[in-house]
Amino acid sequence: MEKNQLYPVFLKVTALNTLIVGGGNVALEKLSFLLKSSPDAKVTMISPFFREETIAKAKEGKVRMVVGNYDSSMLEGKHIVIATTDVPAVNLQVYNDCKERAILVNLADNPPYCDFYMGGIVTKGNVKIGISTNGKSPTMAKRLRQFFESVLPENIDDLAEYLNKYRDTIKGDFEEKVEKMNEFTKGLVADVKKKIKE
Repeated sequence: MEKNQLYPVFLKVTALNTLIVGGGNVALEKLSFLLKSSPDAKVTMISPFFREETIAKAKEGKVRMVVGNYDSSMLEGKHIVIATTDVPAVNLQVYNDCKERAILVNLADNPPYCDFYMGGIVTKGNVKIGISTNGKSPTMAKRLRQFFESVLPENIDDLAEYLNKYRDTIKGDFEEKVEKMNEFTKGLVADVKKKIKE
């Protein structure tokens, strides 16, 4: 059985510079995904044209739009690049340019040319869950996202805030704090399992 070897991370995209190459439907989808998860993400887009919906979405965030053709000079200072054009040669050029500069790159809908995937995300306040199908089925990731959104209580963020405050009251070194937090929260998992079965 194939194993998902991806390592999940949560990037502070407000501190990183993201470039989206393209201005069509896929670019809009990727931009929407980024801004939904991180409304203050720093994004630049380059394309000969932009759809009206993309322009409207860009105005919701800190998005710089450049009308023109992709050029490798656009990679200066970028940390993450997403290529979404409908011209395979352009996307491949973006990929190769990024690999030369050790920049993380994603060629939309082309898993072999992706350093990362933009999986499903569930957000409830400070609580965020990332979902990956190893690039096999975005539809399944979407359905799992919908499932978790429906079963996680709306007030789960209150619990996260409470646990954060409780952690600050615990005395001792790091290991002692971890042990006490583990003991304190052990019953939470049992409670959630019980509620799901009901």
